[in-house]
Amino acid sequence: MTEPLFRDDAYMREAKGRVVAITSEGGIVLDQSVFYPTGGGQPGDSGTLRWDGGAIEIATTVKGPDDTIVLIPAEPVALPNSGLVVIQSINWDRRYRLMRMHTALHLLSVVMPLPVSGGSIGTDKGRLDFDMPEAPDDKQAIEDDLNRLIACNMAVTTEWISDAELDAQPDLVKTMSVRPPRGNGQVRLVRIGVGQETADLQPCGGTHVANTEEIGRVRIGKIEKKGRQNRRVYLHLE
Repeated sequence: MTEPLFRDDAYMREAKGRVVAITSEGGIVLDQSVFYPTGGGQPGDSGTLRWDGGAIEIATTVKGPDDTIVLIPAEPVALPNSGLVVIQSINWDRRYRLMRMHTALHLLSVVMPLPVSGGSIGTDKGRLDFDMPEAPDDKQAIEDDLNRLIACNMAVTTEWISDAELDAQPDLVKTMSVRPPRGNGQVRLVRIGVGQETADLQPCGGTHVANTEEIGRVRIGKIEKKGRQNRRVYLHLE
């Protein structure tokens, strides 16, 4: 198992880690990771590993077996030996844009309160697919509502509930195709807002900004028809 440092501190950019394994494909497994692995529509982090006498570029990060996190080198070069302590550094500018976009997409699901059938998070453009047979009448109104929510400067926090508590509150799950990660008896929730002023609360394992003001203004892009019941809504950071 790899300890996911990003889960408790999404703003951590650098940390030490000990190499515990090299996979058969040449991936690197550390005992703890600031690198977020691809999942929930959010791409895996890129960055670098450094150690005495060596360094390597990390192209992306994926989930491995037994709750491990695997760092994928950008090119075939000499890898650090198992047991070696390395300094891991993420590509922070890229991660921060992904955090902004991920949080903005949560709020998009608030202003468009429909079942979500898919999604993807990018540094400049993201999308959600909605179970929505007809296109919305006023795209500008959706954009205005979303930017008003962002401007409310709401805190973004995390909390945990048990699997049983989630089962008792099925409305917390907005995604139709991606189920909340289970297996450890607890599910991580991301809350936007506080108490009675909560705008959104849903299961999510991704990284987010600490306050909605960090998102900045956003723009609704194309709304495409994807099948009889689905519409794809694109969102852009400005």
